[in-house]
Amino acid sequence: MLFILVVLTEYLIFPLEILSWGALALIPLAGEALPILMVCILLSNLGASVTEVANEALVAEYSQRHRVSGVQSYAFKALAAGGILGNLIGGFFLMKTQKTKMIFLLFAALLSLQLAISSTTSEDAFSLPQPSDHHIIRNSVSEDLHRKFSSLISAIGEERIAGPLTWIVASIAGVPILSGAIFCYQTQCLGLDPSIIGMSKVIGQLMLLSATIFYDRYWKRISFRKLIGMVQIVYASSLLLDLVLVKQINLRLGIPNEAYVLCFSGLAEIVAQFKLLPFSVLFANLCPAGCEGSLTSFLASALCLSSIVSGFLGVGLASLIGVTSGDYSSLPLGILLQFLAALVPLGWLSLLPISQPLSSKEKKGSPSKKSRKIRRVGRTVFGSIYAYRRQRESEAEI
Repeated sequence: MLFILVVLTEYLIFPLEILSWGALALIPLAGEALPILMVCILLSNLGASVTEVANEALVAEYSQRHRVSGVQSYAFKALAAGGILGNLIGGFFLMKTQKTKMIFLLFAALLSLQLAISSTTSEDAFSLPQPSDHHIIRNSVSEDLHRKFSSLISAIGEERIAGPLTWIVASIAGVPILSGAIFCYQTQCLGLDPSIIGMSKVIGQLMLLSATIFYDRYWKRISFRKLIGMVQIVYASSLLLDLVLVKQINLRLGIPNEAYVLCFSGLAEIVAQFKLLPFSVLFANLCPAGCEGSLTSFLASALCLSSIVSGFLGVGLASLIGVTSGDYSSLPLGILLQFLAALVPLGWLSLLPISQPLSSKEKKGSPSKKSRKIRRVGRTVFGSIYAYRRQRESEAEI
């Protein structure tokens, strides 16, 4: 199943992304005609979503197969580092050339390079379970998919997995996202330069990298339910930062709009991304053997679907309260409703486990205080017996 997903990503999804971004860069009509522009964006998002699902499945498979804990943290660190580098490169070229088509062409070139590297990389390098010829002859693809689907349904049906999965999906899907309206308000009403918003993304990725490092070193020892509750409260509170900007409270405090957007604009988005890290580690430790890739792929797909639902709710909320390109007077009401919606998942924290389950390697490598005490006592006792026996033997020889 995972092998098929990786092959699909390598030979079908990457070319679709290259085609969509290349068309935006090289075909003048593609960036001007709305239907063609929508098709290109749809293809690029389709490729990005499938690639994300494959990456999550690969990380989970590697973590379970090699019994390495914390791979998800390293993946998040790489994601944040890549976001920092990508935003800096994109912003640099945009400021130098002042042409968005150069950014599209650069992104298409990077995707082509990634496709070339993936095509020349052996599948054995990913340590993927590849079916043998004998297995292909005896079991058809449909039978293998049915078996994988049955094991996935069985895993999702377990209470320890179903509860956290329901919580994380509902906590994302139930919060309407107004990022599009906020972006239009920043650029149209406040007249902010797009480079300021781009640099805020870089600072946000730096925050994500720092938060991942702190989680890996300190925060993963906190109770899982308590950690997620605190993160959700921080996320809900960070949504109110847009209200400060819309009401121009920052100007009364002596903070310019540029500085405020640079430091606080992407905070809510970063907290929302960081919230996924503890759940990735949790599901990697909880998933049954042989179902790692399927469960992680399902999780990534469910998160993508919840993000889509959240985006549609945001568009619907903006239309309902009357937010338009020329009227943002009701935007504060939308931000307040968004804040209240982000607080609702706090009432479902009972669905989450109290503590973070340890992987088998962590269980073997970190004995309890009682077992360590027994080992120390055992070494002391047997060492005393051995020393006494040596003394008696020496006395007998004399």
